[in-house]
Amino acid sequence: MRRRQLGDVEPNAAHAALARLERELTGDVLLVTQNIDDLHERAGSRKLIHMHGELGRALCQGCGESSSWTADIMAHSIRPRCGANGRLRPDVVWFGEMPYRMEEIGEALAQCDLFAAIGTSGSVYPAAGFVEEARAAGAVTVELNLKCAGWASRFDEQVEGPATQVVPAFVERILSGTG
Repeated sequence: MRRRQLGDVEPNAAHAALARLERELTGDVLLVTQNIDDLHERAGSRKLIHMHGELGRALCQGCGESSSWTADIMAHSIRPRCGANGRLRPDVVWFGEMPYRMEEIGEALAQCDLFAAIGTSGSVYPAAGFVEEARAAGAVTVELNLKCAGWASRFDEQVEGPATQVVPAFVERILSGTG
C-alpha cells in the first residue's frame, strides 16, 4: 500500500533545494536520509544514502540481494535471481535492525565541515547521535526543524519553520556565501 502511494506525492521545495545544493555547491554534498521514499531522487539528488532502506526495493531473505521492485510483494512472489519463493520483503530497516551503510556515514561525519539536521525529532538512534559525531570532527552544526527539539547545546544554529521555507533559505545562504 505505501509503495503504491508514492505515485500520489511529489517532491517539495525542501527536496528541490537540497538537490540544487548538490548540483551547485563546489565541494561534496552527501544527503543521508531516514526517509524510505524516493522524493529526494525525484527532486534530483544523486549522492544520498537511504539509511533505513527504500520502499521501491525488495530484499530477498534467501540470497540477501536487493533490487528495484515496484509491484506488490505477495506471499508467493518469486525472486528472479535465486528463485526463492515467498522470501521477499520490502528493503526497509525494521526496528531492531542495523541501518544501512553506517560505516560510510561515520566516515562522512568524520570529514564534514557542515552538518544539518532537517525535520527530525532527534530521538531515534543512531541518527540522533550524528550531530555529536559531526561536532567532534569540528563541523558547524545546524538544526532546521518545524519546532526545534530543545537541544540547542548540540547545535551551533537552530532555525525553526516549515522545511519548505527554511531549507530553501538555508541553501540560498550557503550558495550565496552569506551563511
